[in-house]
Amino acid sequence: MALPFFAQCYRKRSCTAYRAIPFPRQLPYTCDKRDDRRMTYTPFYTHGENRPSRWLITCDHATNTVPPEINGGDLGLPREDMERHIAYDVGAYEVSRHLGEILNAPLVASNFSRLVIDPNRGEDDPTLLMKLYDGSIISGNRHADAAERERRLNMCYRPYHRELARMAALPHAIVVSVHSFTRQLRGRDPRPWEIGILYTQDERFSRPLINQLQAKGDLTVGENEPYTGVLPGDAIDTHCTAHGRPNVLIELRNDLIADHAGQRAWAERLAPILTAALEDSGL
Repeated sequence: MALPFFAQCYRKRSCTAYRAIPFPRQLPYTCDKRDDRRMTYTPFYTHGENRPSRWLITCDHATNTVPPEINGGDLGLPREDMERHIAYDVGAYEVSRHLGEILNAPLVASNFSRLVIDPNRGEDDPTLLMKLYDGSIISGNRHADAAERERRLNMCYRPYHRELARMAALPHAIVVSVHSFTRQLRGRDPRPWEIGILYTQDERFSRPLINQLQAKGDLTVGENEPYTGVLPGDAIDTHCTAHGRPNVLIELRNDLIADHAGQRAWAERLAPILTAALEDSGL
């Protein structure tokens, strides 16, 4: 399975946001001791901050990075688990990057595994720091107490959410959150959808998007599937629903976007559909 790209980052002196320079990833995340200043860990990437589009693309589960400050960069899982959906949303980051480029839209993406701490959960959510997920025991989280939880919130979760809050506050922003899901959980039936659209009571944009997708006739579209869009305290709830901002969360089946060709194809497919849905919505 193709892995997404980690990024070697530098901090622009005139701005508090970080910028990313792609390079091949390794598992787990490691820090190059030859130049610690240049390889300082950053919990998020902002791409195309000054792009003029109304869209804001977000990717909450972009990477499987374990910061070196967390158990030396290792949660005690075998490589195959760190490459599964339990550690990050396979393919979602690359789809998001392509989509941002096509739509000329900024992208904010996390740079820590959901197993370090889940950015798409509220701070009081019991699944914020998982110790067991889809049959795998996360041994590096076994003894994580309240102090460790707070440390990870400050290191990873809160900086990412501050950046989301800053970018989502741009005038007339329409937030598109890109995720992926596994075709089959262990011991469960296969999921029939290629794409799922998650939303809350605000259907201003999600409903036209669902209509556009269904009109294509070749997709099985899940409405609030394979998960519900109503999750108090999640990223959409915090940065969109609470502020009345139009939004949608897109779930793509990860076997369809596991390689570069699939990632680009889905970004190219989604961009005109999103544009048509926006026109239909009248927003």
